[in-house]
Amino acid sequence: MHIPEPDIAQKTQPQAGNRPELTDKFGRRLNYLRLSVTDRCNFRCVYCMPENGMDFAAGPVLLSFEELYRLSRIFCGLGVDTLRITGGEPFIRKGLLPFLEKISGLEGLKEIKITSNGAFWEKDLERLKQTGIRKINISLDALDPERFYQITRRNSFERVYAGIFRLLEKGFELKLNCVVMAGRNTEDILPLIGLTQDYAISVRFLEEMPFNGSSSFIRSWDYKDIYAHISRHHPHIEKLEDGENATATNYKIRGHRGSFGIIPAYSRTFCGTCNRIRLSATGELRTCLYGAPAADLRQLLRSGADDAAVETAIRDAVSRREKDGLAAEASGRQNPVHASMSVLGG
Repeated sequence: MHIPEPDIAQKTQPQAGNRPELTDKFGRRLNYLRLSVTDRCNFRCVYCMPENGMDFAAGPVLLSFEELYRLSRIFCGLGVDTLRITGGEPFIRKGLLPFLEKISGLEGLKEIKITSNGAFWEKDLERLKQTGIRKINISLDALDPERFYQITRRNSFERVYAGIFRLLEKGFELKLNCVVMAGRNTEDILPLIGLTQDYAISVRFLEEMPFNGSSSFIRSWDYKDIYAHISRHHPHIEKLEDGENATATNYKIRGHRGSFGIIPAYSRTFCGTCNRIRLSATGELRTCLYGAPAADLRQLLRSGADDAAVETAIRDAVSRREKDGLAAEASGRQNPVHASMSVLGG
């Protein structure tokens, strides 16, 4: 089974020339920002939030698009060259497309990616393509409409599924994200793999994480279980080369157009090469998904801080980054209630 567990102390990031950069005390360069534009979502996925939702952030608490743009510009000035727009569901927030058009021109920014539940494409697809964005991740936890409903608590399967093929027709590069949960959707693993036979998509299977807005979490299938299940039914699995900062271990079935990946999101075997930081829609900067907020950038902006002061706060937060997600969780987890992934930025 080719699922490497890197030595976190040894596998660090290369330097990036003379550009300003964010580097933690372990020598890892952070050039990838997950930028959440809202904590709201039209789905109520069981692994993300309670059925009745939660107390979403009120309008004044959210960063404005002007503040999001300013912070994006500052991060790009510090060497961030990749932005992933997340939520909640980012397309819920009015004004998203003009914001995407604006940040697409930021100096130093190489790529913008989006994570979505795939339910909002009808009116935005052509304009979205004009921004230059090509890489989109769609959450798709089941191919069976009833199981999809049981997981998302919404009857939106047909709309999401049809939207995937519209995106493919328009030339977008797609990844389908499936959170694997025992007793809920393990039956969908092989049908999702089946999509890669005829379509040039990547299906990624994620371990479930404890960010469901409650104190209840039972560990489900891990990355070894997922791989073992697939390999029992597909003996001709080819290992693909993983990117330098990949969170997924990537494979393809011999003869298939597409590929699949397995993300050990709870096991956290990829921490040694993690190049990501995240900013919530309310301005909380996290240097690790499993850690506590490292800085309140909203408060800093609204107190009148100039760009230099914001840069100093970001660098200070990064300098205190833990070795891995296990250490971050141990140092920052005081509350028995795990925050919703919608709040954390997907």
